Amino acid sequence: MGPGPIRFARPHGGLNVEVAAGILLVIAPLWFNATFTLLAKRFDYPDILRRPTEEILERFRAGGASLILTWWAFMLSGFLFVGAAVLLSQALGFGGILPVAATIGVLAGLVQVLGLIRWIYLVPSLARSHADRDATPTQLEATAAIFRAFHQYLGVGVGEHLGYLLTGVWSILVGIDIALGSPPLPDWLGWPGVVIGAGLAVSSAEFLGPNEERGWALAGAVVPVLYIAWSIWLLAMGIALIM
Repeated sequence: MGPGPIRFARPHGGLNVEVAAGILLVIAPLWFNATFTLLAKRFDYPDILRRPTEEILERFRAGGASLILTWWAFMLSGFLFVGAAVLLSQALGFGGILPVAATIGVLAGLVQVLGLIRWIYLVPSLARSHADRDATPTQLEATAAIFRAFHQYLGVGVGEHLGYLLTGVWSILVGIDIALGSPPLPDWLGWPGVVIGAGLAVSSAEFLGPNEERGWALAGAVVPVLYIAWSIWLLAMGIALIM
């Protein structure tokens, strides 16, 4: 057999990098799922996104500052994943395909942040404008049109489509690297990443289907299950690195 993939020697204190990566790999999915659950409870997220624009804006305005803070906390999960992706590549030796994986992981976290940040800085203003009793029908329609445009572009296009796709590709690359024998993680732990990542990458086409409102129904149903499995995979890697 030929030589394995070239890896950079770990710097002195590499164990600390492994532990730091493990801690972030545990915190990131727990934070993501905790804040997602809060939004689901308080804002009926993500089902609320399929409802009329007027209802979404009214529900958002009624949520007040605490709902905006919850969206801000949810957005932080993207930054946590950026750190986890970078540290994991370093813990695995940063050789072979890992530099590419780290870059894609950073992009995956950033597109999630870009998709969610509209709920913190744009939607509050739109919700106030929509609730203005002095607003004319034309102004109300303009407000709704702006919301729908940013929802499709930042929410569906950037946050969901690119988010699913880049997260899936990152998972595939990291999974392949681990499956090929990347220490300190066991080989078998790579294969779930490959399978889950492939599912996420394919599911990124959810809104490319023939129905503009529903997209590919199967993809929409599978994504929540895939993200639960993905979270468990991250937790497993994090625990393995810490131990």
